[in-house]
Amino acid sequence: MLSGTLRSGIFVTGGGDDVEKESPGEILERLREKALSLPLKPGVYLMKDSSGAVIYVGKAVKLKNRVNSYFHGEHNAKTEAMIAKIHDFDVIVANSEFEALVLENSLIKHYMPHYNILLKDDKGYPFIRVDMRQDYPGFSVVNRVGKDGAGYYGPYGSRGTTFKAIDAVSKALKLPTCGKKFPRDIGKERPCLNYHMGACRGYCMKDASGEEYRQSMQTAVRLLCGKTDELIKELTAAMEEDAENLRFELAADKRDRIRAVTALKSMQRVVAGSAADTDAVGLYLGAAKSCLVVMHYIHGDLLDKEYEILPTPLEEKPEALEALLVGYYRRRGLVPRVILLPCEPSNGATVEQLLGDIGKTRLFVPQRGELAKLVATAEMNAREEAERVTSREEKQLKVLEWLERELCLPKPPERIESFDISNTGNDNIVAGMTVFRHGKPLKRDYRRFKIKTLDGQDDFHSMEEVIARRFQRYLDGDEKFSPLPDLLLIDGGDVHASIALGVLQKLGLALPVFGMVKDDRHRTRALITPDGHEIGIQANPTVFAFIGSIQEETHRFAIEYQRSLQNAGTSRSALDAVPGVGAKRKAALLKAFGSLRAIAGASEAELGKVVDSRTANAVFCYFKEKNKDKVGEENRCES
Repeated sequence: MLSGTLRSGIFVTGGGDDVEKESPGEILERLREKALSLPLKPGVYLMKDSSGAVIYVGKAVKLKNRVNSYFHGEHNAKTEAMIAKIHDFDVIVANSEFEALVLENSLIKHYMPHYNILLKDDKGYPFIRVDMRQDYPGFSVVNRVGKDGAGYYGPYGSRGTTFKAIDAVSKALKLPTCGKKFPRDIGKERPCLNYHMGACRGYCMKDASGEEYRQSMQTAVRLLCGKTDELIKELTAAMEEDAENLRFELAADKRDRIRAVTALKSMQRVVAGSAADTDAVGLYLGAAKSCLVVMHYIHGDLLDKEYEILPTPLEEKPEALEALLVGYYRRRGLVPRVILLPCEPSNGATVEQLLGDIGKTRLFVPQRGELAKLVATAEMNAREEAERVTSREEKQLKVLEWLERELCLPKPPERIESFDISNTGNDNIVAGMTVFRHGKPLKRDYRRFKIKTLDGQDDFHSMEEVIARRFQRYLDGDEKFSPLPDLLLIDGGDVHASIALGVLQKLGLALPVFGMVKDDRHRTRALITPDGHEIGIQANPTVFAFIGSIQEETHRFAIEYQRSLQNAGTSRSALDAVPGVGAKRKAALLKAFGSLRAIAGASEAELGKVVDSRTANAVFCYFKEKNKDKVGEENRCES
């Protein structure tokens, strides 16, 4: 039986008893039993992890059926990941579906659960404020509509868009943009450059008409309301009247205004809000990222487009659409007369009722005709925006899923480590370790090794040493070598992979190991198991490119380290042997000439421009003496 307290018609149930040291199976069985005890009433459920934190908030028409469904049957990967973290849940029984929807949104905003759809609640939608009660009304940008008698126009998608709208309206009507205060600054200074360029009517001059300024601001308000066609019609009639009465200067002025207003309309500077009568909504749920698009229309003309990229939700499209609609319009504080949708939300009537608290609106799913085309355009835009930012992420996700399937891994390999040996003989034998996380290089986790146990070249024993050192460091608790990889890729064939696997087995570690086999063009053509079974990758271009990039990056990292050691050794064996050349002079010479070869070929005079004359003579003589057998001549040097 449920226990709890009744407050304002909402029954709050308590959580389950604290249970220690439960296995995953025991936790699942406890949750199933608790779900079966729930009532068949509407309400909200709060999923919690082992720490008691709320990780998901959902609503249900029948709590028992909805909550119980989480603990039976199959689910998608993201839902399964959430279910695996559920340790307990609470429910709040509501009096109606409407009450449950309101409560769900309130709890999501309060807890900000990880697995819920979370719009950027603090994003804000700025408005343009104009108070026509003032003698000289002006524009200001505010974040909320106030109840102060002023006019508020918007909301806009961003503050940048808001200021662009103000700038466009000001230019169209030749209003001041210089920052002067009216009437305080009237007649105090000469008009600014805007007046002389014809971009402002010079309302700061002594003889400027205050009434004309008010009329221009009233026209600006009409523009902000989206009444461009009406204004163009009026200006055209006035222009024709002036032309007939031979007032050509006034007619030209109205002609310029018509052009500015027409340009304003074509650029779609008027932003949707109270002006919009129709919104077309598109929702795309991608493999990695999703996108909500809302396109605002007035009288069939597009005013603005807003979109938001978000992680793909747990819910199916009708449930996700419901949550996003409520979150978007409640945050916005304005609704149009009609909202066109791609599908029916899970509780359309309840959503419409809730949005009715903001303003009168109607939800509609068009099946054909022009309205259906508007929704199709919004859906296309949602897909394009999501794929634009996630195409690489989705490709990587598919590659990792392919590796999981073809290599028989327990899960997609989130962390992949790759090893390669580099040498040019018996000296400076090194290895490089690269790390790829979620398919991307994680360079802060790269590691390099200098082989310590060998006197000569032996790639097999070198690989054995490197693998042993890397994973022994992990076993010793070294944080720089944690966590363990989900997949180990070794540059080389089955023998290299077998050696790595043998080391891991001796250390008591069980990790999947594969070699990377190259073709005649030195490209990775296949993966190979330690026992010699090849898995071809050339038939899958994305996988082929991904594995090839890992092998190339590992080879590059290893060989750069090997070359740096070789170059350091070369510079030490030469310049360090010259009497009087210390670290500072060596650094100065290398910086000036760029290489040891350039220093060896420099004249004594050229060397003397970098170091003192005695050192220059010593360096010059050293290299002359060293190379005299090669050039076949001797030179006398001063002592």
